[in-house]
Amino acid sequence: MKKTFAVISALALAITCAFAQDAVQQAAEDAAAAIAGAPIEEVKAPKPNYWTNSVSVSVGVNNTMLNNWAAGGYNTLTLASNLDAKANYKKDLMSWNNRLQLDYGFLNSSDKEGVFQKNNDRIYLESKWAYQTGADSKLSYTASYDFRSQFTDTPGGYTQDATTLKWSADPAVSGFISPAYTNLALGIQWVPNEWFNINVAPLTGGFTIVTNPALRPSYGMKVETYAADGVTPATYKSALFQFGAQVKANLKFVINDIFTFESQATVFTDYLSEPYVRINWDNAIDWQLSKLIKLSAKTWMINDPNVLIIDETTGTTTPRGWQFKEFLSFAFTYTIASK
Repeated sequence: MKKTFAVISALALAITCAFAQDAVQQAAEDAAAAIAGAPIEEVKAPKPNYWTNSVSVSVGVNNTMLNNWAAGGYNTLTLASNLDAKANYKKDLMSWNNRLQLDYGFLNSSDKEGVFQKNNDRIYLESKWAYQTGADSKLSYTASYDFRSQFTDTPGGYTQDATTLKWSADPAVSGFISPAYTNLALGIQWVPNEWFNINVAPLTGGFTIVTNPALRPSYGMKVETYAADGVTPATYKSALFQFGAQVKANLKFVINDIFTFESQATVFTDYLSEPYVRINWDNAIDWQLSKLIKLSAKTWMINDPNVLIIDETTGTTTPRGWQFKEFLSFAFTYTIASK
């Protein structure tokens, strides 16, 4: 009897295990089918960003105040401001770099009450499109545009009225779009490393523009009409077209994101006139003393045969030769840049 019960129990257990195994296998097959048939959720790749942008603003103020100071001197207030904005695009072999630099500063001194004497004024816009000749190539085809001018008039000096003792500005020696230099250049750029590049543009055309009629003779504008004697110039053209070749070299060193040195030299020669070479050489040193404080030193050098010195007595003209300007500022600075 016991033997019969054991056999029946073993048989029942075997049948139960067989059904359980079939159920588990069926459940696994059903789960696998469900997983295989489930829709695959695609993970979207982040949208590529081909632009990098930055804006840096600097403002510096210096003040000197004297009261009963035996050694003498004048109360002064100096303001210097600068904006440096960049917008650069890079995709595959193509790039497009844009930069706008604005500088403006003035000096107010108690020896000329009510007079704000400008000591810095500059507008400089650069835009360059480039296409590499190959993925590993250091050469690119380029098309570039640049514009230089200033914001406000620069008086030749100041004259004090003997009766009212008020100061008045003498006639301007430069002003907004007086002059302005604009160039469009087609050429080839060589970039041997990240801190140096040189652009050679054998096809460069541009205008020198002077909107102030009184300043046109000083910037080499051509005569438009003559006086009744047929010899004395009466009016001058407002723009001078030049077509020639341009070489522009850029150098930039950055040390630990604290010390930066930039230099740009531009040489232009005109095919359409007598031997003519115009040189612009800009240098800038920035020392980031802290997150918000920066010490800057800038120099500008220009040699343009079309910029003349006119002798008011004889009417003779001579080239001004090398022009040099230096500006040193200790300023609050703030930069916003894309990541």
